[in-house]
Amino acid sequence: MSMPRQSMTYQFDLFSARHRGKTAATPQWQELPEETRQALTALIVRLFVDHASDASASQQKEVGHDA
Repeated sequence: MSMPRQSMTYQFDLFSARHRGKTAATPQWQELPEETRQALTALIVRLFVDHASDASASQQKEVGHDA
């Protein structure tokens, strides 16, 4: 019976310290290529806009139930 293969890399984990020292360092914003920063900024803006739209739609549904 063979042992399962262990990955040598770990995904960045905000909630666990069990892989401390083995996790790759998170790069600083300024170290990221300009194209990457632009793409991330666009995704974050879209996330905020979508979240605000969902919250607005939820509030409108709640108001409609009170009438």
